[in-house]
Amino acid sequence: MNWNQIEGKWDQFRGQVQSHWGKLTNDDLDVIKGKRTELAGKIQERYGKTIDEAEREIDEWQNRQ
Repeated sequence: MNWNQIEGKWDQFRGQVQSHWGKLTNDDLDVIKGKRTELAGKIQERYGKTIDEAEREIDEWQNRQ
Protein backbone atom coordinates (compact mmCIF):
# COMPACT_ATOMS: atom_id res chain seq x y z
CA MET A 1 0.00 0.00 0.00
CA ASN A 2 1.39 3.38 -0.88
CA TRP A 3 1.52 6.28 1.54
CA ASN A 4 -1.13 8.30 -0.33
CA GLN A 5 -3.63 5.55 0.43
CA ILE A 6 -2.66 5.54 4.10
CA GLU A 7 -2.90 9.32 4.29
CA GLY A 8 -6.30 9.26 2.60
CA LYS A 9 -7.60 6.67 5.06
CA TRP A 10 -5.80 8.07 8.09
CA ASP A 11 -8.78 7.71 10.41
CA GLN A 12 -8.83 3.98 9.63
CA PHE A 13 -5.08 3.59 10.23
CA ARG A 14 -4.82 5.65 13.43
CA GLY A 15 -5.49 2.66 15.67
CA GLN A 16 -2.93 0.50 13.90
CA VAL A 17 -0.33 3.25 14.13
CA GLN A 18 -1.03 3.77 17.81
CA SER A 19 -0.87 0.01 18.45
CA HIS A 20 2.49 -0.19 16.71
CA TRP A 21 3.96 2.96 18.27
CA GLY A 22 2.27 2.99 21.67
CA LYS A 23 4.01 6.13 22.87
CA LEU A 24 2.18 8.23 20.31
CA THR A 25 -0.77 10.03 21.86
CA ASN A 26 -4.12 10.87 20.32
CA ASP A 27 -2.91 14.47 20.15
CA ASP A 28 0.18 13.29 18.23
CA LEU A 29 -2.04 11.44 15.78
CA ASP A 30 -4.21 14.53 15.34
CA VAL A 31 -1.10 16.56 14.46
CA ILE A 32 0.26 13.88 12.13
CA LYS A 33 -2.99 13.65 10.10
CA GLY A 34 -1.45 10.98 7.88
CA LYS A 35 1.65 12.97 6.95
CA ARG A 36 4.63 10.65 6.80
CA THR A 37 7.20 13.29 7.73
CA GLU A 38 5.16 14.26 10.79
CA LEU A 39 4.91 10.59 11.81
CA ALA A 40 8.67 10.14 11.44
CA GLY A 41 9.29 13.27 13.51
CA LYS A 42 6.98 12.12 16.30
CA ILE A 43 8.56 8.65 16.36
CA GLN A 44 11.97 10.30 16.54
CA GLU A 45 10.81 12.55 19.37
CA ARG A 46 8.96 9.94 21.44
CA TYR A 47 11.42 7.07 21.01
CA GLY A 48 14.74 8.91 20.75
CA LYS A 49 15.52 7.41 17.34
CA THR A 50 17.27 8.96 14.40
CA ILE A 51 15.14 10.10 11.51
CA ASP A 52 16.61 7.26 9.41
CA GLU A 53 15.57 4.70 12.02
CA ALA A 54 12.07 6.17 12.17
CA GLU A 55 11.78 6.14 8.36
CA ARG A 56 12.94 2.51 8.27
CA GLU A 57 10.33 1.53 10.87
CA ILE A 58 7.61 3.31 8.89
CA ASP A 59 8.71 1.51 5.71
CA GLU A 60 8.52 -1.86 7.50
CA TRP A 61 5.09 -1.04 8.94
CA GLN A 62 3.82 0.24 5.60
CA ASN A 63 4.94 -2.91 3.79
CA ARG A 64 2.83 -5.01 6.16
CA GLN A 65 -0.33 -3.03 5.35
